[in-house]
Amino acid sequence: MQREEKSLVMAVKHVGIFGAMAAAMLLAGCRQDMQDQPKFIPQRGTTFYADGRSARPQVAGTVARNQMHENEYFYTGMVSGKEGDGFPIALTPEVMQRGQERYNIYCTPCHSRVGNGDGMIVQRGYRPAGDFHTDRLRNAPLGHFFNVMTNGYGAMPDYSAQLTLEDRWAVVAYIRALQLSQDAKPSDVAPGAKVVELHQQAKEAGMPEDFASPWGFPGTAIYGTPNGQDNGIPGQALGPAAALGGSTAPASQPKPGASNSTPAGTQQQKK
Repeated sequence: MQREEKSLVMAVKHVGIFGAMAAAMLLAGCRQDMQDQPKFIPQRGTTFYADGRSARPQVAGTVARNQMHENEYFYTGMVSGKEGDGFPIALTPEVMQRGQERYNIYCTPCHSRVGNGDGMIVQRGYRPAGDFHTDRLRNAPLGHFFNVMTNGYGAMPDYSAQLTLEDRWAVVAYIRALQLSQDAKPSDVAPGAKVVELHQQAKEAGMPEDFASPWGFPGTAIYGTPNGQDNGIPGQALGPAAALGGSTAPASQPKPGASNSTPAGTQQQKK
């Protein structure tokens, strides 16, 4: 019995020792060193450096991240905080071809090949995309399209990972070409060039009768808003049933498509 009592006493002592150690570690962890650690605070001085400045000058011979972006417009599409206009790259046939290729890969699922916002996934019920042929986007500065591709806009995610800087500007150039193709005027035609009415061109090419008709969204396109409209962003109004996700939504009013006349040999594409 004495041996068992001694063993019990020793066990209690060990438990007490380990308990004291655990308590000491716990108390040590409650110190405020991490919270009150010395650190540089913006606009405050410091005693760490002899000159008393917490904001340190750049180390000689080093280059900060993005410091080489001397052409702000090329990298951001912005000039002094506002969307700029003009192209920071040379427009060549190769650039336009590249822009068309990248546009057809990444943009057509939503915006369609003619840029009317009626892409294939919109026809399958996705939110209507921007229509490049509205006055708002026809008059938008070029930097707007680059900025949208870089940072996203509304329901559209950014495509900065999919499109390089040069490719984004190439797509911008192709979007402008699309806009011109659907809004051509006699004054845009070179002197002496023949102008043929678009419906006549479509007929001669054996296209369907409605090929040159104004565009309209399918009833499956939904905004998902209570009033079935693209609130805050000019766009087409859809029926209330479409806003609720119904399949019986009436088709929206058609929006203007191509002009009635276009240079000979130019055809409006339509799905």
